Amino acid sequence: MFDSTPTSAAPARSPLTIRMHERDNVAIVANDGGLPAGTEFPSGLTLCEHVPQGHKVALVDLPEGTPVLRYNVTIGYARKDVPAGSWVHERLLKMPPARALDNLPIATVKPEPQPPLEGYTFEGYQNLDGSVGTRNILAITQTVQCVAGVTDFAVQRIKQELLPMYPNVDEVVALDHTYGCGVAIDAPDAIVPIRTLRNISLNPNFGGEVMVIRLGCEKLQPQRLFPPGTIPLIDERNVADIGDNAEARLDVVCLQDDRHVGFMSMIDSIMTQAEECLERLNARRRETVPASELVVGVQCGGSDAFSGVTANPAVGFCTDLLVRAGATVMFSEVTEVRDAIHLLTPRAATKEVAEALVREMRWYDDYLAKGEVDRGANTTPGNKKGGLSNIIEKSLGSVAKSGTSAINAVLAPGEKVRQRGLVFAATPASDFVCGTLQMAAGMNLHVFTTGRGTPYGLAAVPVIKVSTRSELAKRWNDLIDLDAGPIATGEKTIEQVGWELFQLMLDVASGRKQVWADRWGLHNDLTLFNPAPVT
Repeated sequence: MFDSTPTSAAPARSPLTIRMHERDNVAIVANDGGLPAGTEFPSGLTLCEHVPQGHKVALVDLPEGTPVLRYNVTIGYARKDVPAGSWVHERLLKMPPARALDNLPIATVKPEPQPPLEGYTFEGYQNLDGSVGTRNILAITQTVQCVAGVTDFAVQRIKQELLPMYPNVDEVVALDHTYGCGVAIDAPDAIVPIRTLRNISLNPNFGGEVMVIRLGCEKLQPQRLFPPGTIPLIDERNVADIGDNAEARLDVVCLQDDRHVGFMSMIDSIMTQAEECLERLNARRRETVPASELVVGVQCGGSDAFSGVTANPAVGFCTDLLVRAGATVMFSEVTEVRDAIHLLTPRAATKEVAEALVREMRWYDDYLAKGEVDRGANTTPGNKKGGLSNIIEKSLGSVAKSGTSAINAVLAPGEKVRQRGLVFAATPASDFVCGTLQMAAGMNLHVFTTGRGTPYGLAAVPVIKVSTRSELAKRWNDLIDLDAGPIATGEKTIEQVGWELFQLMLDVASGRKQVWADRWGLHNDLTLFNPAPVT
């Protein structure tokens, strides 16, 4: 809720604060540059000191030990007496322990059924396995980091010499990673990076082509990466036999093969194999498909106090629209939902889904404990500079991306999504690891909100970046795709920006609009999550 709403005639320094719930005893300052000491509010409150933009001001006196409420949730306890009008920052707050994972409300909230959202379509690439791509890309999988230099060299040659001859192919990308050897390949947790790399290779934007470069002596052999049954038998051209004995055929180039004499022999083999894949991909065309074929990953990075006010709620509204349209939406970042788990388990569609949510929270608690850190290690200096005092406050804003729909399924890290609707895909909160795991889950479009700003992008999936503040959108006018900042000033509603994002998604998915990261070629490396030992 807004304590004051500026008008076009209001002075530039007219104070504007935002309180998320009527019971909150703090509000954030929305003015660019913050507000100076002595600023008076219509309520009679006077600032005791300068409060930066996005940071909290005490609305009432907060005696030592008082719960500090934002979103009507205790984000901390006052470490000392805090007079009304004071700047409330992380050094003044004692963070509560994480909520126990026992006795949580389980599948108690049944969202009101919303009418289906029909008639919305985009132009996508239909795959023979039933999935739909938003891009038409040749991806080259690597079994081990050892071959990365060779693969990258070959990709540059492919782009220069071959790609111009296949105008219907958008791009050629190498699925670089740091896994494959020097690792405990049989450790139980090794399943996470292995299935992640496997499922990334089968992303809908790659059109069913599975081209692999291997060294030869690595631990992650192609047969282990793609055991029988993991590559769909989608037509005759990718099978080794026809009939009952049919098995998927891998397009593999082995650098240690005796037939390779010299480096250029390896490159020639890769080029020959790539040309066959490009020929098949080039025959594909965009077709009109329903919006239900979107598989959207939502994520936030470089978050600030506005994330939970503007961009994330707008994404949440759009999430509900997508669910109504029959699409799939994945929200993630375990550490950034852990302190809001009590808000999520009630929304689980079933008891089993709620239990799976708890399972993933518990697994990650144990993972962090092994490293002798807790969830508080998540918040960055940039988060704090942007007004987020701790992981509790950050989590409450993060989960807004999930909207209000029932949660239909939960994925462990690296698993592939198989249900429509709202899905929790368990990932670390790291931008690069989360994006990699959502790609493995099968996303064909990515939405990324940011308050501090990041040039994050992915080569294989379009990334729509949404700013929480208009000041950022203006400074980074050629990096931000959609500005949610007008929500903070009352110029637009959450619903309006949510609909803008929905339409932008359809345009980007159709190739009608290009996101800024793709225009500039700003693409981050894939980062596999490997909780298993390195040998």
